[in-house]
Parts: sequence; C-alpha cells; structure tokens
Amino acid sequence: MKEIPASPAAIADLNGLLVSMRPKLHRYCARMTGSVIDGEDVLQDALIKAVESFASAGPLHHPEGWLFRIAHNTALDFLRRRNRSQALHSGEEVDMIADPVDAVTSRQIAGASLRTFMRLPVAQRSSVILMDVLGCSLREVCDVMDFSLPAVKAALHRGRAQLRELADAPDDSAPAQMSQADRDRLGAYVARFNARDFDAIRAMISEDVRLELVNKLRLDGKAEVSRYFGNYSKVTDWHLVPGLLEGRPAILVFDPNQMGAPPKYFMLLQWSADKVAAIRDFRHAAYVIDGAEYSM
Repeated sequence: MKEIPASPAAIADLNGLLVSMRPKLHRYCARMTGSVIDGEDVLQDALIKAVESFASAGPLHHPEGWLFRIAHNTALDFLRRRNRSQALHSGEEVDMIADPVDAVTSRQIAGASLRTFMRLPVAQRSSVILMDVLGCSLREVCDVMDFSLPAVKAALHRGRAQLRELADAPDDSAPAQMSQADRDRLGAYVARFNARDFDAIRAMISEDVRLELVNKLRLDGKAEVSRYFGNYSKVTDWHLVPGLLEGRPAILVFDPNQMGAPPKYFMLLQWSADKVAAIRDFRHAAYVIDGAEYSM
C-alpha cells in the first residue's frame, strides 16, 4: 500500500506531541531498562520509529497510547538484545480486580529505585510502571502491553505485592567505586571546566571528537565541538563535580545558585588514550536524571 505523506500541520502536531511526551516516555523506558541512560537510548529509538511510521499509522484516536505502545515494544526489543528479558506473557487469565493502592503504597511504588523495578518480571514491571507511576488506566495498560484485561490485572497484582516485599528488603549491594585513572582524568577535565579555561579543555579533546547535546544537536570534529564550549562560557548556571551515575564515571552538574539542591543534569565522557573522544551532555534533557542513582 502506498503511503500518503502526512500534512505539514499533522507533522507539526506530531512534533509537539513528541516534545510534550518525552519526559513521561523516558520515565517509562528508564524503569523498564533499569537505567536512565539506557532509557534515553530506548526513547530515542522509539521516537525515530514513531516518526517513520506516522504517515502509515492512519488516524490516531489516542496518540499518547500509540507512542507508549511504540516505546513499550522498543524497550522489549532492548531487553531481548540484552538477554535479560524474562517471561513476557503470563499464560494465566486470572479474573481478579486490580486492587486499589493506598496513598502510602502509591508513593512507595512511584519512588522505587530503577534497580528495584528491574527485579520484577517484565510484564509485572510494565503494568506497575504504566498504572502506578504514570497513571494510565487499566484499558490503556492493556492497549500498550497488548494483554487481556485479566492478564494485566494478574501482572499488576503480583507486581505490587513483590514491590512491597522488595521495599522492606535490605540493600546489600556493594557501592560502585571509581578507578584512580578515571578519577584523575575526570578531575582534570572538571577543574579546567570550572576554571573556565576552555582553551585547556579544547586541548584535551581528540581531532575526531563527537558531541551529543541530547535532545538538541550532534556535532563531529574538534572544530565544530569547540564552539560548544563557547556557549558554556556565556552562562553561569553550572558547577561541575566528578562522580558516579549508575556506577559509571560521570560529571554531575549543579546550579551554584541553589545550594544543597541535587544535580540538574549530567555529562558523560568517553576517552581514547588520554583524549576525550565523545561527550554526551544532558543539559537540554534534564528529565533524564530523574530517578538516577549517583554519588560523588
């Protein structure tokens, strides 16, 4: 069947929908993958799929649900590739009601760590995130997961029960540690950045360095990426601190005017020998840090 190109107005509506839904979709993807960083990767793949399939999707009576369905399937594909997916469908069609949760339980579920969600089977994880974290209705959860109503109710009931058990279990995992080599080179980069010595920073990046200013633009090569540092020299709403985010060496960015506040966003660096080979800056995607585990 020949695809009919979407009208400019429809494309503008889609772009507006993607912008408004991006933080909410990321909350879902991050909790499905157990990582705010992996969640952003899944989200970007899902948005590309949404744009590519928009012209052939036909009338969208519930565009938000359509986007969540794409994000859900993209997250499942990611989990399969990572070889961590568990049973995706429950064979049981249990006819039980989805028990209402009280305010305390609801707050516990919404505030559960990403690692805690990853301990749930995929179907339970998805149903609890959609209903208790994102506020979807039972019918919307069925549509996103492509499950029957009894199967969703069963997954939701079991997922909530398991989360309550996990909330009371001690966290005996060993805290991640940064290697001395990572600490030294990240510390040098941060010290020069905070000193606004951007010429010294430019000397640290490779000739073929890549930059992703997430949700904004991508630049390649030292000449193009050098302009990025000039933009930081014009603003004063940042202070960088080396740390760990989800166990990975990262740069945590704080607002110096908000003492005691958590980091606003973060940056990730990749190194090749002693040069910065890639920069991933989440300044324009501050929603990504929501729920992330970090330390300094």
